[in-house]
Amino acid sequence: MSKYVLRETALDLLTRIGDQGGFSHVLLDREITKQDLSRQDGALLTEIVYGTLQRRDLIDYYIQPFIAKQKKIKPWVRWLLYMSVYQMEFLERVPDHAIIHEAVEISKRRGHKGISSFTNGVLRSVQRKGLRSLDEIEDPVERLAIETSHPKWLVKRWMDQYGTSITEDMCRANMQHLPLSIRVQPLRISRLEAMERLREDGFQVEESFLSPQGMVVSEGQLLKHPLFIEGKVTIQDQSSMLVAEMMDLEKGMTILDACSAPGGKTTHIAEKIEDQGEIVAYDLHAKKAKLVSKKAEQLQLTSIQASQADSRNLAEKHEKATFDRILLDAPCSGLGVLRGKPDIKYHKKVEDVFSLRKIQEELLDRVAPLLKEGGKMVYSTCTVDRHENEEAVQHFLKQHPEFSVDHEFFNDLPEVTKGSNGQSEFGLQLFPQDFDTDGFFLTRLVKQSN
Repeated sequence: MSKYVLRETALDLLTRIGDQGGFSHVLLDREITKQDLSRQDGALLTEIVYGTLQRRDLIDYYIQPFIAKQKKIKPWVRWLLYMSVYQMEFLERVPDHAIIHEAVEISKRRGHKGISSFTNGVLRSVQRKGLRSLDEIEDPVERLAIETSHPKWLVKRWMDQYGTSITEDMCRANMQHLPLSIRVQPLRISRLEAMERLREDGFQVEESFLSPQGMVVSEGQLLKHPLFIEGKVTIQDQSSMLVAEMMDLEKGMTILDACSAPGGKTTHIAEKIEDQGEIVAYDLHAKKAKLVSKKAEQLQLTSIQASQADSRNLAEKHEKATFDRILLDAPCSGLGVLRGKPDIKYHKKVEDVFSLRKIQEELLDRVAPLLKEGGKMVYSTCTVDRHENEEAVQHFLKQHPEFSVDHEFFNDLPEVTKGSNGQSEFGLQLFPQDFDTDGFFLTRLVKQSN
């Protein structure tokens, strides 16, 4: 693929994601597969799209002096400027004159002479005059928000919850590339054997400290490797792997996964019980429930029964005290996964946190009776907001005195997480800067036996 076509593709994706609400990871993966991009082209496309999204507000701050007189700028022109300035300032491989030339050519093809002249003028002004300093911003919260392209309300909220130091580290971590992590299907291949095969094929891979099945891949195109195609490994963030590891599972158990799509945790549970037991998996949407079945089929696991249901209504399907274990990986704001899905931070509002908390409370209340006495329930989210995490658990425990935090949970945690900043009496909060993972919360609750 020519660099010109590649940048046109990047512009199309940025416009669809930024102004039409498309999901960055879905659209990007689909485009790479559709065009069968080489490893190098796929990496550059990913870099331009994610890098521009991650730094959108910072780049906007940089170019404001050069576009202030322009009353109205078409969305695609604004994204063209964003991605061009991103490449000029943050990528070293391509010279500025080539970036400017291609941006002008794209603007000629998509617009008219006035737009191409405007594009050329802005980018050459950036090249000639340089970018203004962030020191012009006096408010430290606003400065950090713009520097790291996070909404100001979110930065302030995190500072109120966690303090300045953790918030700064978290915001800056969200600007960094999230390394790919994968999980072996241990009934089909060992981690050692998988690592050896990947290294022989030129991959850079290391063990995960959060799961004995996990690996971190820093170099290599996994989606085309036989181990992935044959279902011997699957992609999953390390933080997400910790869920099944902490469920205290045994062969023969009956297990409920109340919010299961796309199936990473569900299939990990099946592997932990050696595919010997019964896992009942639900998702609110039938299409997503099918993804769980498809993943189970890919990994050759037969203990999973996936179907559509609103898990707030499972009392209509199951008797009380049916399950030995329950996983509630609850719908949440997703504020822990901004490294891999940077568009989320521009779409979320503080109201979303509170509306999602209501759903989390309803789910906890409704699935709790389905757990056997002495059974254990893991509650997890991929967010870093206390209202959805510790506070949600605390509220549930007040409403359900038959439940308590399982103190063995803290003993069972991986050594690297013990005593970390995110550990509290209600569970473990993983921050993205702590272990180079997504931000994630989990805890294990036990139902007292009469």
